[in-house]
Amino acid sequence: MNPIFAIIVAVAVIAVLSIFFHFVPFFLWLSAKVSGVKVSLVQLFLMRIRNVPPGIIVPSLIEAHKAGLDYISRDKLEAHYMTGGHVQRVVHALVSASKANIDLSFEKATAIDLAGRDVFEAVQTSVNPKVIDTPPVAAVAKNGIQLIAKARVTVRANIHQLVGGAGEDTILARVGEGIVSSIGSANSHEEVLENPDSISKLVLRKGLDAGTAYEILSIDIADIDVGKNIGATLQMDQANADKNIAQAKAEERRAMAVAKEQEMKALAEQARAEVIQAEAEVPKALAQALRDGNMGFMDFYRLQNLKGDTAMRENFSKLGKDDITDILK
Repeated sequence: MNPIFAIIVAVAVIAVLSIFFHFVPFFLWLSAKVSGVKVSLVQLFLMRIRNVPPGIIVPSLIEAHKAGLDYISRDKLEAHYMTGGHVQRVVHALVSASKANIDLSFEKATAIDLAGRDVFEAVQTSVNPKVIDTPPVAAVAKNGIQLIAKARVTVRANIHQLVGGAGEDTILARVGEGIVSSIGSANSHEEVLENPDSISKLVLRKGLDAGTAYEILSIDIADIDVGKNIGATLQMDQANADKNIAQAKAEERRAMAVAKEQEMKALAEQARAEVIQAEAEVPKALAQALRDGNMGFMDFYRLQNLKGDTAMRENFSKLGKDDITDILK
């Protein structure tokens, strides 16, 4: 045989075998066959045509068959994969639920998976409850003392509430609200420090896990610290606010008094100007009276003497006792 022809034939055979094993996963079929899973080479080839990876479907079928979950069929797994689901995660969850005697159907598991939740993690959490640490929650007792509490919430996944149920954030928010309510209803912070379990009991009675994907098993207060005296701080702030209001009102009254004083000064200045203006008219009136004969010369002379006497009296009233004594000497 021609060597070149032999090489071409060998290459062609290798290419054909590569294409065959790519589209027809023979070793997967063999693995399924020896595991007791009924799947044909034609079905594996059609999976390739439908863009369904046999490397995911066949191992999942083998796992389900070995776990005794024969109700899980190839068609169901293919349909779940084509809808965007995680086939292996669902099968792991169903196997774990079966071993733990948890009632979980294939339809429920696929619905949880398609809802965006990790169904395998949910089953594990249902078997082994997990602990959620709350952030520090600050609350104020009735005596005005602030307490800062930290809690540890033990939860178990509620399989039947995973679709549409609230998550961990809602649990933490509700527990924090319950802690604030419990501390706020205490008469003093000493009561809470003496009996921290009273917070847990009160919070548990509220049924905080309603409508969530978890079931609260216990709430334990991990730590309580004494914070600020909020009552005293509020009283100080109120006192400062009252002081500022009083100062503002006093400043308003002072400004009104100053404005009133300025108004009175303006009125006095106006009256003084009118008096000066009237005094300026007196000589004119006297002259006119003398010309008209309404006043005689002796009347004018007596008026001048009266004015001089009045001026003298005013000057004497301004002198001190010693000055008057000196004048009399």
